Amino acid sequence: MSRTDERVPPCDSSPASSVEPYGHALRLCAWDPESDADVEAWLRGRTDPDFRRWNNPLVWDASFEGARESLRRRAESDAEGTTVAFRITDAESGATLGQVGLSGIDAHMRRAVVGYWVLPEARGRRVATRALDLAARWTFAELGIHRLELDHVVGHTASCRIAELCGFSYEGLMRGAAFAEESRQEFRDAHLHARLATDPTPEGIR
Repeated sequence: MSRTDERVPPCDSSPASSVEPYGHALRLCAWDPESDADVEAWLRGRTDPDFRRWNNPLVWDASFEGARESLRRRAESDAEGTTVAFRITDAESGATLGQVGLSGIDAHMRRAVVGYWVLPEARGRRVATRALDLAARWTFAELGIHRLELDHVVGHTASCRIAELCGFSYEGLMRGAAFAEESRQEFRDAHLHARLATDPTPEGIR
């Protein structure tokens, strides 16, 4: 994974580290809350029916300005070091493809949680697999994280497959660990995966 490819256009803004992750024909950039294009992509991703089927975030972005505020709050938590949000972009064109990010960063225990989503037009191209592996490598190298966790609701077989391809071993069932679809009164089970900095690096991700 090269970090010095002159053909890769720079991002308009910098992530938490001075090193911008890129490889697998992708580049991970910081979201810019003041960019209308970034806000529009964020809103489309978070209101997509497939996203809503598998996720139930604490705040739903129902409008353009609401999405901008969400990105501003995310930028603040990124600056505080508790999260890192990356806009997944095509390394050649710079087009936004989705999001991959860290939450629950615990510098003392050197642990964090990773999550991702991909825009509808970017699906079927292994974007999530490539972005997840790229983000994991960056997290271990730049943040010194030892344990990176990933969880998804039971039944989301695509996420299970992506996790395993990226070296996130299945560790067990977490009962009632996620809200049910579009409900805060019911819960559903989730699968827990994790990848350690000391685990073998998965090969063959393209």
